[in-house]
Amino acid sequence: GQSPNAVEDMLDVENKRMADSLANKVTRLKSLALDIDKDADEQNRYLDGMDSDFMSVTGLLTGSVKRFSTMTRSGRDNRKLLCSV
Repeated sequence: GQSPNAVEDMLDVENKRMADSLANKVTRLKSLALDIDKDADEQNRYLDGMDSDFMSVTGLLTGSVKRFSTMTRSGRDNRKLLCSV
């Protein structure tokens, strides 16, 4: 049979190999987590920008509706103009 030192050395080599494999997996997972965090931040900025754009459009539409309502209530001359539009 093998001497106790040979078995111990073999187990030590296998343990080091598995520890290195685990360290590589941890490194990849950390990198993936950082990439996910960066992507989430970018998507949040994009969504915040869309929210701002929608608020601007809402403001423009609200102003247009108010002007349209004012124009339709302001008299016959404007009604003729409205019909021609």
